[in-house]
Amino acid sequence: MTGLSSSQEPRAADGMAAGLGAAAPRADEFPRIADYAFLSDCHRGALVAPDGSIEWLCLPRFDSPSVFAAILDRGAGSFRLGPDDERVPVARRYEPGTMTLETTWATRTGWIVVRDSLTIGPWHEDETEPHARPPTDHEAEHCLVRTVTCVQGEVEVVMECDPAFAYGSERPGWELRDRHSADTGTEGLPVRLVSDMNLGVEGPLALARHRLADGETAFCALTWSEALDAPSSSEEALQRIERTNDFWRRWLAHGEFPDHPWRIHLQRSALTLKGLMYAPTGAAVAAPTTSLPETPGGERNWDYRFSWIRDSTFTLWSMHVLGFDEEARDYARFIADIAREGSDRVQIMYGIGGEADLPESTLDHLTGYGGARPVRIGNAAHSQRQNDVWGALLDSLYIHAKAGHRIPDRAWEFIAAQVQQACEAWSEPDQGIWEARGEPKHYVSSKLMCWVAADRASRMARHRNDDRAERWQGIAHKIRADILEHGVSDKGVFRQHYDTDALDASTLLIPLVRFLPPDDDRVRNTVLAVAEDLTEHGLVLRYRVDETDDGLEGVEGTFTICSFWLVSALSEIGEPARARALCERLLNFAGHLRLYAEEIEPASGAHLGNFPQAFTHLALINAVAHVIADEMAVRDGARTAVFSELRSA
Repeated sequence: MTGLSSSQEPRAADGMAAGLGAAAPRADEFPRIADYAFLSDCHRGALVAPDGSIEWLCLPRFDSPSVFAAILDRGAGSFRLGPDDERVPVARRYEPGTMTLETTWATRTGWIVVRDSLTIGPWHEDETEPHARPPTDHEAEHCLVRTVTCVQGEVEVVMECDPAFAYGSERPGWELRDRHSADTGTEGLPVRLVSDMNLGVEGPLALARHRLADGETAFCALTWSEALDAPSSSEEALQRIERTNDFWRRWLAHGEFPDHPWRIHLQRSALTLKGLMYAPTGAAVAAPTTSLPETPGGERNWDYRFSWIRDSTFTLWSMHVLGFDEEARDYARFIADIAREGSDRVQIMYGIGGEADLPESTLDHLTGYGGARPVRIGNAAHSQRQNDVWGALLDSLYIHAKAGHRIPDRAWEFIAAQVQQACEAWSEPDQGIWEARGEPKHYVSSKLMCWVAADRASRMARHRNDDRAERWQGIAHKIRADILEHGVSDKGVFRQHYDTDALDASTLLIPLVRFLPPDDDRVRNTVLAVAEDLTEHGLVLRYRVDETDDGLEGVEGTFTICSFWLVSALSEIGEPARARALCERLLNFAGHLRLYAEEIEPASGAHLGNFPQAFTHLALINAVAHVIADEMAVRDGARTAVFSELRSA
């Protein structure tokens, strides 16, 4: 059900939205998470609700305080453009091969089409946000451009721009410059609204109302650039959108996509992942949002606007196999940069600018999506002990090297130091891949990734004629033996940790990282046990919350990445029909715009958690690659890889 825009909420006399910090709202006051559209210019992301309201935008970058946050509180700011008397569009889509949203409306008097884009233009040096990476031919214009065109009849169009800075806590109001532009903002963040419609101001709200006739176009644009540069006409607004579309299509053309009906899912996932990469540093943000709940109305609400080292393996693999070597190189450099600039010990996650300190706090004045509280910013997990981080780091560098990219000599000793830490820590308990907030345990997945660290380091050392190769391989053999002795139940199934026989979806990584061959009985037993006993309505849980001390209350949905892992694992163990059936079902669970949150509620199909989720789209690429390879094996009589086998020896 489509939610109301914040402009429909009653307003308090002081200009603050009356709903801010009030009693918990009903869940049906918010759009479904999967119904939001995602816009990006590779510096920041916006979420657009079906009613034409931008309900999430942080400026100037992904992890900055929000300017529009109605997705977390109906009174925390939004920006609507659409028909006056309609809230449900007849169609929404991305313009093919782009991140530009097109929304079509049918009213009693006519039809209109709204286009939304965070625009990208020619390169220019921005002193307020310098690039760590070498410049390219394109750069974000720091401008949100919205156009509306009447394609039949006449339609009354309204624009309501209601910013609420600092996560809804500051409303400085607008200052009209003339009938077509107005300024607002907070210290260090001036913002300008420009339109060819006549603007009016009511406290914190900027308004426009205009009747469009057949063939007419109007625009509005919000800019926070250093020069506060925005389009001056509808023609220029359309040109900027077309130039942005050209950027996305040219970028997508560099990719390598199979001639297959599912290529559209691969392309949308690739565009989404590109949109989640922070251009100035090459970092990949896990999701552009914070505190979208994993449990409706619950406390499992986290800030994902950071870059997890854990994602690095899957990010580099996906970018390389789809042919986007430049993005893979940028991300590998980000990892190298934070490694060189930080402490000797690698954290599990960093800020997108390489920040190591990510203190967690709550925003108690926000009611939360559907009443789910607390709303958190920052993430305390950055300080957790998670022994899998070394495996993720070394596997990503190994994949990068195997794709033909040389590891610089200056980085090799840092890598060696990380391997040494993994070799010293693998036998210690930790918080595990899922960042459990309970007591540390001997998680199998953590020891598995320590094995990956030693194994990959040994392979790279052998290639470099480094005499430490044999020692590291010996430690890898020792870790493997320990896992096989203590990490397998009497039923021949890999455990979650050494003190339980509980299942954990992370053990699906065992065949994917080549710990054991897929025809090993313990691998097959584990994959089938997860498929049969760790699923709800056929979708995979991370673990059973009643069997795992994760330090939290309540239940959670199925983790979509785990379901895609199961697709890949089923393919690996020789179950192509089951793999394809599950993959097809998961693709059908995508939102209308082919985007995924972190979780899926299995009974209803509702998406839960932060959105869109990079990890889910990364796992989708891996799963689809496996299914397509299986189909080619049937066609060609042998299993030939559609994509590069970058992890093979």
